[in-house]
Amino acid sequence: MQGTAATGRGPVRYGPPAPGPGLPVLPELAEALASAAGRTEPEPPGGGPELREAARGYWLRRGLPTPAERVVAAPGAQALLIALLGAYGGDVLLPRPCPAWWSPQARLLGRPSYHVPTPAECGGVPDPYALLETVRRVRAEGGRPRLLLLCVADDPTATVAPPETVREACEAAVGEGLHIISDETWRDTVHHPHETVPISPAEMCPEDVTVLADLGGAFTPPGWPAAVARFPDTVANAPRRARTLDVLAALGAVVAAPLAAAAALALTEPAPVVERTRRAAALHGRVAAAAHHAVLDAGALARPPQAGRHLYADLGPFRARLAAHGVTDSMELEDYLTARLAAPAPGGHRFGDELGALRVRLSTGPLLGATEEQRLDSLEAADPLQLPHVREALDRFAAVFTELR
Repeated sequence: MQGTAATGRGPVRYGPPAPGPGLPVLPELAEALASAAGRTEPEPPGGGPELREAARGYWLRRGLPTPAERVVAAPGAQALLIALLGAYGGDVLLPRPCPAWWSPQARLLGRPSYHVPTPAECGGVPDPYALLETVRRVRAEGGRPRLLLLCVADDPTATVAPPETVREACEAAVGEGLHIISDETWRDTVHHPHETVPISPAEMCPEDVTVLADLGGAFTPPGWPAAVARFPDTVANAPRRARTLDVLAALGAVVAAPLAAAAALALTEPAPVVERTRRAAALHGRVAAAAHHAVLDAGALARPPQAGRHLYADLGPFRARLAAHGVTDSMELEDYLTARLAAPAPGGHRFGDELGALRVRLSTGPLLGATEEQRLDSLEAADPLQLPHVREALDRFAAVFTELR
């Protein structure tokens, strides 16, 4: 990262966490965690039988048959991804933009990584022609591209890649000998599930895709770290799963036993979990659409959000006004908007943007209310946009961008 040596910063920039979903814990999950609080035996590295069986059923319901012995669990996606990167080896290719924590994982391992542009209609999946060109260039320069990371329901752009785009990118990657790690953390947060259906790369290239999912995307609070990975059911991938378990064991990266109980319940998807997931996705979709409208009205640019609880805005049209406030890149833009929105706004520079870009990921969680009562009202309202506290929050949000015209 530019300026690391001068500022004494490490390869990962410390900062406040991104805002959460802004919703209280589902009572059934809280009860499961509390009921397991007396468990003294730790979960084994990779997760115990109950958690892995729950993950097996979760993927089976999504058309991905998965033996439980091909599942690995870890305390959060960060720990799981660093174990996967350590197990698979080689240089890493990433879409631009990409989740804020992907590049730091590769840097911490000293692993070369290369960003590949995404197509105009979506983020999360690289343009197949740009991917082929990047792979060939890296090899010509002596590199060893081995892994492609992508996410069909994307963080940060909040878009969902069309199936044909996913297929073309996956076929290009597999044709060049790359293994694919598909981060599907946000696949269950699609705003309009009858209109937008994420297709997993594992359905298209079952022998060449490892699936990663952080439960903090759709099911559990972000402060309850739990994630699962699904390995291809092939002989060639068995050693990679074993190496992943070795890394997790070396790190002591195990899911806490009470969290494992709550995570297993969430992955079995009883009716309360399904209903909360559906309503939360619809709520964030309504609020994200309103925030997107406010950003466009002010003259900024953003793709329509389709999943998750955020949108990704390009404030390039405001470059001159922002420069007057000392803002010249996305890192400074993050600080500027965080101060004015009174909530962290993870900056676009951390998402693999070009230097000098003015892009930022804007979270919708803080717009749902300041108190638990307000957030529950937002969740239960037939039209949350008519609630005074949501309307007021959206008006403040719009004002921040309108003043930049």
